[in-house]
Amino acid sequence: MSLVRADFDVGGVNVPHFHPRATEVAVVLEGKVYSGFVDTNNQIFAKVIEKGEVMVFPRGLVHFQMNVGEIPATIIGSFDSQNPGLMKIPSAVFGSGIKEELLEKAFGLSPEELVKLKKRHAPH
Repeated sequence: MSLVRADFDVGGVNVPHFHPRATEVAVVLEGKVYSGFVDTNNQIFAKVIEKGEVMVFPRGLVHFQMNVGEIPATIIGSFDSQNPGLMKIPSAVFGSGIKEELLEKAFGLSPEELVKLKKRHAPH
């Protein structure tokens, strides 16, 4: 088991990501968080959760959070693994060195748009 705390400014986002080795249970300590996941049929399950409410993100499914309230928000995430792993979709796709031609075709991007995305999601 492991825990993580996430603090979100107003409008703050936890980008779409997944944990390959753990299911996550997130509880809101403060604020309002639009939270959800996408299942293997590309069906979205999302809602706004508020203080004291919980959402479960099944192992390996893409999920996300965004503070939609007017005050900062805080969540605690609990994982059923001490090493859940983390794959952030934007950096995995645009910051990993995948061939530019493939990304342009896959996402319908111009070379200029791709340069911006790669710069934004480049590893630090």
